[in-house]
Amino acid sequence: MTSVQFEPVDPPDAAVAAQARARQDELTKPRGSLGRLEDLSAWVAACQGVCPPRQFQRVRVVVFAGDHGVARAGVSAYPVEVTAQMMANFQAGGAAINVLAETAGAGVRVVDMAVDVDEPLSAVVGAHKVRRSSGNIAVEDALTEAETAAAVQAGRRIADEEVDSGADLLIAGDMGIGNTTAATTLIAALTDAEPVAVIGRGTGIDDAGWMRKTAAVRDALFRARRAGTDPTTLLRVCGGADLAAVTGFLAQAALRRTPVVLDGLIPTAAALLAEQLAPGARMWWQAGHRSTEPAQVLALQRLELEPILDLRMRLGEGTGAAVAVPVLRAAVAVLAEMSTFAEARVSTGP
Repeated sequence: MTSVQFEPVDPPDAAVAAQARARQDELTKPRGSLGRLEDLSAWVAACQGVCPPRQFQRVRVVVFAGDHGVARAGVSAYPVEVTAQMMANFQAGGAAINVLAETAGAGVRVVDMAVDVDEPLSAVVGAHKVRRSSGNIAVEDALTEAETAAAVQAGRRIADEEVDSGADLLIAGDMGIGNTTAATTLIAALTDAEPVAVIGRGTGIDDAGWMRKTAAVRDALFRARRAGTDPTTLLRVCGGADLAAVTGFLAQAALRRTPVVLDGLIPTAAALLAEQLAPGARMWWQAGHRSTEPAQVLALQRLELEPILDLRMRLGEGTGAAVAVPVLRAAVAVLAEMSTFAEARVSTGP
């Protein structure tokens, strides 16, 4: 199978990043005293191509939802019906991501890529739907070749829609019972890790559930390793429509020069694949938080991304990334609004 083709990704503006670092050294504080905030402010400035950077005006969380056939093997603490039920909760504004996004000044969009229901929640939510549930990756491919390509392209179109509507910071969220099993398999395949080293508790499974999940990942990984490391092939064999869409979304956001805050396990797994499809895309991303899932930590190490927060979160939905947005806003505000030593007439030494 031939991978979906992406254009070369240009990096954020290095000259503007240097200007931002120089300005940080002129602000009324000891040099480097704001730590990671100074690095983040330079990154935002470089992404925007202007120093000082502009405060974010339209932050958008896109929750990619999809069910996975492997959930029927008992790898989750919740039944598969929860995905569709949570879709309605998102739309009603009652989920954690709705609350945390509002706190961060972000909007939420929900996309049904492969929820196991007869009809999507609405025509808008289901506009990009590829199929009803992805296949059970322990015994069969998640998608067909055509479905994989369609899901990646849907993610690209969604990124274009959001950027064209004025989004200046994006977050990819996720919802889907069984999705951590697929994401863990993808990360293990790409990092040559063994299942027991990367499998976490997901939705809070007990020991028996963990053993079932380990067996499912082991079987899926056997199939994946026979298929090779081509990212589109891996998405077809052991991914899913939601993961494929997030992959396209992340790569296209980078091509559109729009920064992204990664959330937990599922978007980080997709990020590994997106970086392969569009090398250099990772320069446009920040890791919002460190998940309790060991596979996510391994993937972030491979991407060379340092999490902004570590709050022992494992919910998904985009919640960890949303909590990190105020930190990014603070970084922008410091660089844009603090006085320099010269402006404040503060002495810099004897």
